[in-house]
Amino acid sequence: MGTPSLEDYLREGEKKREEFPKEGVIKGREEIETPSDTGPCVILSVTYSGEKRKALVKLYDPSNGKIYFWYDNSGHKPYCLTDISPEEIISNHSEVVSHKGFDHFERVVKYDALSDKKVVMTKVVALDPLSIGGSRGSIRELLPRAWEAKIKYHHCYIYDTGLIPCMYYRIEKGKLVPVNFKLPRKLIELVDRLYGLSDVRDEALEWVKLLQAPIPEMRMLAMDIEVHSPVANRIPNPKEAPYPVIAIAFSSNDGFKEVLLLDRGEAKGGKPKDLDGKVSLKYYKKESDLLREAFKIINSYPILLTFNGDNFDLNYLYHRALKLGFDKRDIPIVLTSDAASLRIGIHIDLYKFFENHAMQVYAFKNKYREVKTLDSISSALLGVGKVKLDKPISELNYLELAKYCFRDADLTLKLARYNNNTTINLIIMLSRISKLPIEDLTRTGISNWVKNLLYFEHRRKGYLIPNPEDLLARKGVVSTKAIIKGKKYLGAIVINPLPGIFFDVTVLDFASLYPSVIKKWNLSYETVRCPHEECKSNRIPGTTHWVCKKNRGLMSTIVGFLRDFRVRIYKPLAKKEKREDLRLFYEVVQQALKVFINASYGVFGSSNFPLYCPPVAESTTALGRYAIIKTIKKAYELGLMVIYGDTDSVFLWRPTEDKISELLAWSERELGIDLDVDKVYRLVAFSGRKKNYLGILKDGGIDVKGLVGKKRNTPEFIKELFNEISSIIMKAEDINSLERALEEIGKVTRRSYLKLKSRAYSLDELAFRVALTKPLKEYVKNTPQHVKAARQLEKYGIQIEAGDIISFVKVRSSLGVKPVQLARIDEIDEEKYLAHIETTCRQVLEALGIDFDKILGASSMDSFL
Repeated sequence: MGTPSLEDYLREGEKKREEFPKEGVIKGREEIETPSDTGPCVILSVTYSGEKRKALVKLYDPSNGKIYFWYDNSGHKPYCLTDISPEEIISNHSEVVSHKGFDHFERVVKYDALSDKKVVMTKVVALDPLSIGGSRGSIRELLPRAWEAKIKYHHCYIYDTGLIPCMYYRIEKGKLVPVNFKLPRKLIELVDRLYGLSDVRDEALEWVKLLQAPIPEMRMLAMDIEVHSPVANRIPNPKEAPYPVIAIAFSSNDGFKEVLLLDRGEAKGGKPKDLDGKVSLKYYKKESDLLREAFKIINSYPILLTFNGDNFDLNYLYHRALKLGFDKRDIPIVLTSDAASLRIGIHIDLYKFFENHAMQVYAFKNKYREVKTLDSISSALLGVGKVKLDKPISELNYLELAKYCFRDADLTLKLARYNNNTTINLIIMLSRISKLPIEDLTRTGISNWVKNLLYFEHRRKGYLIPNPEDLLARKGVVSTKAIIKGKKYLGAIVINPLPGIFFDVTVLDFASLYPSVIKKWNLSYETVRCPHEECKSNRIPGTTHWVCKKNRGLMSTIVGFLRDFRVRIYKPLAKKEKREDLRLFYEVVQQALKVFINASYGVFGSSNFPLYCPPVAESTTALGRYAIIKTIKKAYELGLMVIYGDTDSVFLWRPTEDKISELLAWSERELGIDLDVDKVYRLVAFSGRKKNYLGILKDGGIDVKGLVGKKRNTPEFIKELFNEISSIIMKAEDINSLERALEEIGKVTRRSYLKLKSRAYSLDELAFRVALTKPLKEYVKNTPQHVKAARQLEKYGIQIEAGDIISFVKVRSSLGVKPVQLARIDEIDEEKYLAHIETTCRQVLEALGIDFDKILGASSMDSFL
């Protein structure tokens, strides 16, 4: 095969998608093909086959939508490393050799980056992963010292073979070989411009090949199930699976839409008018037949999508099938301690992916903020939520049930395909970058993604992966004192804002400040406080630390690459590209890179991260402070008025274009960090407190930082009041119109007071909504208000579980709260709600420079002029 470009592939892909079957191809239980030759395929999964005792690679063929299996044929086995020689192990630790899973020893040379020297290690090879670790009496527990002993075997296999999940490979004569795509000339030129003929150019090109490889349109099937429950709102325990499955809905991206229903002897009727006409309904007298058909459908797709399927849908189906007498081999589901995977395809639980804070903030730009439910996320992203019910699921007729169940499955599919497949394409791109299989990536946080990428690079370069305790023993020292209680070192700097109202404010923002600092200053666990005497003069400002001048740091190199590729290549391409398909592709790449680089510092600064090095985290924040302070000083030298500074940005009052350009050029020249215009406010109101302001953008948008009215647990009536106040402020163009706006704010605030006192708000409008983060029994020391309300519900027989959203109101009683379901409007404690109105309005008005007490009387500009 030749080497097609991304553009070629995208054109060809359009033709291929037209050829895909519009209906799902339903197959029964069968052996998956293990061909000796294939065309280009994508690695969907790398796992361990306990039956064959070897690594298993699941490949997806975009040309026909099939999955193939490829088993390792290199003889690769699980292992760990130790610095104890084989002879000493045999003589002093003979239990290792006599372990039933022990296979053999090997002597290997590794580079110990902490000491900057090569070391000879003993590789202890075992017959299976559990013999290395994960069970009592495993080899790692028998060795006094072990390295790389807690890495999952399938990850270890990926590191050693260099396989990259979601990249293209083909099977040639039984061997798995990579498929290369031709890089466009313009991309090679951009890389040359960034790295020239330096020693990292070739490595940079390898990264670009990974990022530039096309993303195929893969056959996906979304599923949702509904279970009969004799008690309304009670979710049955999936491990017990006591009640029958009454509906299973499927929605796929190849046109297959179906709802399987358990025939309970009721009248069937026609199809609901508002149910998609392409959805077919099938009825089954026996629950076992319904499950058997569902399993056939699941087996026929390479990717199964669910929302919370790990915890419920697949978990319930597995245990229910066993209860109905199914042979385990006829159930396509494989359960682990915290996930549900598939024998043939892969399972993506979108709940866990969307729950990931890094995705919410950096990829989806906080479009969903509430508790992460299918309803809240799909409402925020798609504009459509779940079907609203006015009776329990078990009381729905067939057609109501089909409509409700199918909507959930269809929303799950649409979330995966959100914004022209952005979600699934992001998953694929993040999988490539992190080197994690899709099923691992979507179930773990950004810390695990970064760790896996760094481990992969360690193994690729022949580095010994250090143990966390070794890192802390050698580099556990910090030199600054934290201001915030509980922190280990001094954090970011926030300059106190000047209180009051400012028109025409420009915000300058450092492009990825911390990643830029990590790259520029060569920050990595092995380079900060390196062992070389000659480097100790290379001090990091504001600390007692030094950084290596001899070696390039691993963390610094990787973060530098990812930062450069986003800022210098893919972000500009996403803005300039005219071809829609290419523009969307570049946008996905730059978003994936943004997630990694923006989260990288937080990961490096977390004590739970296995490569956590306190001097690296401390040096990063110190250099961030250094950059901000130097920039503010330079701004003053240029005659610019700085009214606020926050971590990685500075607020300038009425700056001129030429002075802004001069400051940006200075930052790139002197600091080596890109400073850009982030946003321009028509008006900004500062309360005088840090991270607490309200800004109106030139385009009419509004920014609110740190104000209660925007927080997700705030009752609806306060949110509405806050939004009304915000919309009034948005109309202010100058001082005169601002005075009129303040008068209007006084009126709407007083109106809300009066409405509350007259009990004109409904219980729903007054309700606080808070999610339970753990089971009720685990709330021992402290009992938050939503827990008090939940316990009242429990007394009435309503089952409460972690993740449930508790809606409660504040009442006049010894407990002070009641769940909405049990409360009456005449019980409301209006004084407590008046305090909430005051808190919200006082913050906003103080940001505007107005005394809250005065605004309830007569507003006047005199109070802040």
